[in-house]
Amino acid sequence: QVQLVESGGGLVQAGGSLRLSCAASRSIFRFNRMGWYRQAPGKQRELVASITSGGSTNYAEFVKDRFTISRDNANNTVCLQMNSLKPEDTAVYYCNGDFLMWGRSSNYWGQGTQVTVSS
Repeated sequence: QVQLVESGGGLVQAGGSLRLSCAASRSIFRFNRMGWYRQAPGKQRELVASITSGGSTNYAEFVKDRFTISRDNANNTVCLQMNSLKPEDTAVYYCNGDFLMWGRSSNYWGQGTQVTVSS
């Protein structure tokens, strides 16, 4: 079983920063891709950023130049540095990963961490 555990959410004022971490119970080298999604009340879950095992990154347009996704291979952690936060960034942020085992990929989600940005 693979577990993803998020941390680092909280309340911050607009313009502030937060750093989210996603700790994986297995080596992140076994994840073909890991990403961060978010879901605001009444809205669909949407991709924020993703990173492949090779280090290639992808960002949603609404977070480009503000958020940075990174991998800490030594600690099996994927982080999301969020700067210049806006009230519209308020959401539950979820970690997601495609875990490879025996040639098959299985998708896993974390439990989510709340990010609230006050104006």
